[in-house]
Amino acid sequence: MRYATFASALILMAAPAIASDYQTAMQSYLDENIRSWSQSPILIDAIASQNIQTKEYNQAEVDALDTTWRAEVGDSSSQTVNQVMQNAAANFLREQVTKSGGRITEVFIMDAQGLNVAASHLTSDMWQGDEAKFQKTYSVGVDAIHFGDVELDESSRRYQAQISLTITDAATGNAIGAMTVGIDADALM
Repeated sequence: MRYATFASALILMAAPAIASDYQTAMQSYLDENIRSWSQSPILIDAIASQNIQTKEYNQAEVDALDTTWRAEVGDSSSQTVNQVMQNAAANFLREQVTKSGGRITEVFIMDAQGLNVAASHLTSDMWQGDEAKFQKTYSVGVDAIHFGDVELDESSRRYQAQISLTITDAATGNAIGAMTVGIDADALM
């Protein structure tokens, strides 16, 4: 019993160092691999186009879209899901996943409301606006980034961390949306 308590204490003491290592690795991966394509015109155009459609949505309309999305997950004829999964920006995101050689597990972009615009893989919900990945990026402004904790991804059964960042329109310098990139935790270390 005493040994187990000591071992648990050691793990808890090491946790900040491990978290710091992951933060450093995520920053490095962001700088060396993601930034080069995160501001691609295909992503900017997709977000800007959806922002025109959704800029006047109230919370009830956002919630209704999210509810529809959740109901349609798994239905191959679902219009809401297909609009996000079957577009040029989604194809571009899937290319980035492939090019990563297994390091990137998923990528999705969000509009100014926090609604999915394009995704490499299916997400469980459409509205990300109530989550840190959106609130600590787009809501903060240009150049904001957020590193999520390493967690077990239920769909892939792999540990991953999420790197989220604000997407900016280079022409105006304004934040227009956000992007989240899931990274295989083993690939980071």
